[in-house]
Amino acid sequence: MTNLNSAATGFTHERVETSNFLMIVLILLVVAVGGLVEIVPLFFQKSTTQAVEGVKPYTALQLAGRDVYLREGCYNCHSQMIRPFRAETLRYGHYSVAGESVYDHPFQWGSKRTGPDLARVGGRYSDEWHRIHLVNPRDVVPESNMPAYPWLEKNPADANIATNMKALRAVGVPYTDEQIAKAPAEVKGKTEMDALIAYLQSLGLALK
Repeated sequence: MTNLNSAATGFTHERVETSNFLMIVLILLVVAVGGLVEIVPLFFQKSTTQAVEGVKPYTALQLAGRDVYLREGCYNCHSQMIRPFRAETLRYGHYSVAGESVYDHPFQWGSKRTGPDLARVGGRYSDEWHRIHLVNPRDVVPESNMPAYPWLEKNPADANIATNMKALRAVGVPYTDEQIAKAPAEVKGKTEMDALIAYLQSLGLALK
């Protein structure tokens, strides 16, 4: 009779199941191969690596506003990803495509929606509406649970934004030397409130 208690030898299913180390190694290998199969082809698809017609790199002021958006954690409550479902497109507009985000590092698609999606918020409201909303959201949306950001009106916009633009150019954002040189002048005298509003007003204008 076969001894059922004898240890499995060789590369068998039983040995894999009873060896923690071997199981971990094989799981990591499968995940790595699966990830590469999913991700690598995206680098060779024009739809994911080329900008949609009309999409341009952020201006210095818009980029400074985007930095404020990230710093304040706005992405924790707002996504910038409209899914291709009728309920989504009726409410927010054209569904999001990868070519809109080629200049975003990191992109802000997300899935968390405590607040509405902002992918197409550009041009929907006036600058003054955004200003009032950011100072005290309840003044325009009484039921809002969004925190207020009144200090943005007092903080000057980032005067060193040219450094950010140089870093982004290193990863493929086509900023010119002229744009980088003019960046300090563009944000001079502007507040973080001005910058954040400029960023919000730029979102989603390429696709109608």
